[in-house]
Amino acid sequence: MKAERVKELIEELKLLHRQFESTFPRLYEEGNTDTMYELVKRLYSTVGEKMGILSEVYREMAPLGEEVEGVIMEVQRVEHQMKFRLEELMGVLSKPLSYSERPKLKILLDRLTHFHRIYDYTVTRAIQTLTKEAEGLEFIEMMDIKGENQKKPPTSIIRKLEQIDDLEKKLESLIRFTYRLYAHPADVHKVEDALKAWHRMGLLWVEERNVEKLSGVKNAGEILEGLTLIGVVERKKRGGESVYRHRSFS
Repeated sequence: MKAERVKELIEELKLLHRQFESTFPRLYEEGNTDTMYELVKRLYSTVGEKMGILSEVYREMAPLGEEVEGVIMEVQRVEHQMKFRLEELMGVLSKPLSYSERPKLKILLDRLTHFHRIYDYTVTRAIQTLTKEAEGLEFIEMMDIKGENQKKPPTSIIRKLEQIDDLEKKLESLIRFTYRLYAHPADVHKVEDALKAWHRMGLLWVEERNVEKLSGVKNAGEILEGLTLIGVVERKKRGGESVYRHRSFS
């Protein structure tokens, strides 16, 4: 079955990414440049394997739609960028390090650290999305859907799939919030303070755009959703839009 092969590929991708993430921190623990060079080569090899798997995943899953195609292309892009940065490091570490090249090595490592945050977030989120799509592909094959003669799945299965979809959306929101809390903690405080400020001005339930306007933080809704999931903020629908209230003003 096509779905089984896709799931196998995604499992391989997960394993390789875990290997990459377990090796990566050792770069910053290692003082010996020869050992560091070997670690970079190992990371570079892992990225190459991931790119090969992604190419096969793309061939199998791209026909499912533009969303899946976009996810795969995005993760391929960051893998290419990681490969380039590792190549830069190997170029410096492949020969004895002179005194003048040590600052360059530090700059490259600092850049790699900054990029790695985006890289890990993008790859992890892509794997989650592809896993979900692979399960959908397996379900379609199982139900043997052909043309217009589609078999309707039982209501219990539909309900369970909806629950899974809801949980995945919450997890994605929490991942985005955690990333912003890690990379831009000041933005989280600005959004929370802006929400409280609107309450003090007499607005009990506040729309995302009003929080963005007062805080100056783009995509404040990601932070508001994260604060909702951890219980700091309440959310409800009003006129089809989400509005928020800080629990300290409940």
